[in-house]
Amino acid sequence: VALACSTGGPKSLQSVIPKLPKDLEAPVVLVQHMPKGFTNSLAVRLNEMSQVQVKEAADGDILRNGWVYIAPGGKQMRIEKAGTNYKIVTTDEPERDGLRPCANVMYESLENCQYDEITCVVLTGMGADGTKGIQGLAAHHKKLHVIAQDADTCVVYGMPKAIAQTGLVDEVVPLGSVAETITKNVGVS
Repeated sequence: VALACSTGGPKSLQSVIPKLPKDLEAPVVLVQHMPKGFTNSLAVRLNEMSQVQVKEAADGDILRNGWVYIAPGGKQMRIEKAGTNYKIVTTDEPERDGLRPCANVMYESLENCQYDEITCVVLTGMGADGTKGIQGLAAHHKKLHVIAQDADTCVVYGMPKAIAQTGLVDEVVPLGSVAETITKNVGVS
C-alpha cells in the first residue's frame, strides 16, 4: 500500500491508520508532506492509536506486513529489492516540485518492485503530487488499485482530484471508508 497526502493529512491519517487491522496482508509506505522533525512525532502519535505498527521510515528498514512506514521529513524515500524482501532507502536527493519527501519519488521506485498488486491511496492535499508516479506505475503495466479520497471529506481537494482526472482511480471514497477499502483490497493474514 502506497499512500500520499499533504494539507490536512496528519488529521486525516488519524481516521485511516488506526482503523487498519494489525494482520493487514501488506506493508504501508506513506508520504506526508512535512518538514524534518515532524514526521517522527506523527509516527509516534499514530502508533499509539493503532493496531498496526507505525514508525518513521529509516534507511534499510525491511518492509513487513502490518507495518506503516512514514517517509522522514526532509528526505526522499524509495523502495528497493533486498534479497527476497524490499527495503526502504532514504536519500538526500533534491526536492522535486518543491517537495522532500515527494510521493512521485516513492511511486516511481515501486516500478521496479515485483509486488502482485500495489494499492495506491491519495488523500487530501494541495497540488498533484503522486499523480505522475501512479501514471508511471500504470505505464509499467503494474497491477494497481487506486483509491482516492472524495472531495467532500478533503481539507484541500487537490491531489485526489488530480489523480481522479487521469481516469486511473478505481474507488473514490469518503475519508471514513478509506481504511476499510484498503483492508478489503489487500486482505488480512
